[in-house]
Amino acid sequence: MESVDMERRQPMDTSKEIAPKGRVKKWILPVLFVFALSTVFGVSNLSAAPRPEVVFHSTPTNYEAWLTNKVYQRLVTNPWYGVFDNLEYKIDGSKVILLGQVVFPLTRSSVADSVKGIKGVTQIVNEVKDLPFSPFDNQIRLAEYRALFFEGSPLFHYSMGVNPRIHIIVDNSRVTLVGVVDSKADRELAGMRARTVPTVFSVSNELKVL
Repeated sequence: MESVDMERRQPMDTSKEIAPKGRVKKWILPVLFVFALSTVFGVSNLSAAPRPEVVFHSTPTNYEAWLTNKVYQRLVTNPWYGVFDNLEYKIDGSKVILLGQVVFPLTRSSVADSVKGIKGVTQIVNEVKDLPFSPFDNQIRLAEYRALFFEGSPLFHYSMGVNPRIHIIVDNSRVTLVGVVDSKADRELAGMRARTVPTVFSVSNELKVL
């Protein structure tokens, strides 16, 4: 069997300059809160989580179907995968291609490592994108999360689970909603609430209705 050809990327140095005593940089608390939201809301029922998108290059075989489930389980149980990340993948025979966008560089390397060692996989191509670090984008993430899920929102249940059913991707002040919802009404409501945040450049609603 061909050895696993896996792209390895060292996590970026995420250490930050220490603020003078008694003063805290304004963006530190939003960053910490984003990290907390990205990791804490991953404690519920795996069976309720939507699958990351998977695309076959050919008619799926029994092995590819098995591999699809295996990759899915490894990705959604990754402790670094959160509500502000999006993971997708392609299966091409015994090759796994990882796609999507993540907030923290460590997530990118971690999801590749989580797929490593799956029986029969001969190649892992990691095309997951690191979203640029931006205190302003972090503020938008928090504002979008509040707009979608807080204050008795009927969308709140979409934020729960190992893999939240709605993910919020923010890239240079542009927001993309990805995931699955139960109805067209919920999809439209999510898009409407996302557009209430005044500091975003655009909102792309890519939610799919089950």
